[in-house]
Amino acid sequence: MKAVIQRVSQASVTIDGVKVADIGWGLLLLVGIEDADTAEDIDWLAQKIVNLRIFNDDAGVMNRSVHEINGEIIAVSQFTLHAATKKGNRPSYIKAAKPEVAIPLYETFVARLEAAFGKKIQTGQFGADMKVALCNDGPVTILIDTKNKY
Repeated sequence: MKAVIQRVSQASVTIDGVKVADIGWGLLLLVGIEDADTAEDIDWLAQKIVNLRIFNDDAGVMNRSVHEINGEIIAVSQFTLHAATKKGNRPSYIKAAKPEVAIPLYETFVARLEAAFGKKIQTGQFGADMKVALCNDGPVTILIDTKNKY
């Protein structure tokens, strides 16, 4: 799994003119799933995200997690994170999981993230044409690939 984690002061997801997710202070996650992803990847990534200390403490040091600041999370599935761009100019998405594999893994990831976080995670809609708006705070953007966790 790959995740782009963005610390935000505001983020939202709109589909067909309807806002389906909207948060203030917290994290916007873009999550890409590949066929090789496992339950271990899901659990590790959920725990890593909830405990990632990228919010400032009283001294202005990034020392608090989204859980500690009582923030919110939006998770958006994004297969394009697995784009292969080595050859040519048209990205290949051969490593991205097909919907029949990706949807159950994504739903499991959201459920595990909710369990680790202790509250509801807002989401986009798998496969929809989404408009994602955000105000990246910092800016702080972290890239995580579960295939590089050790």
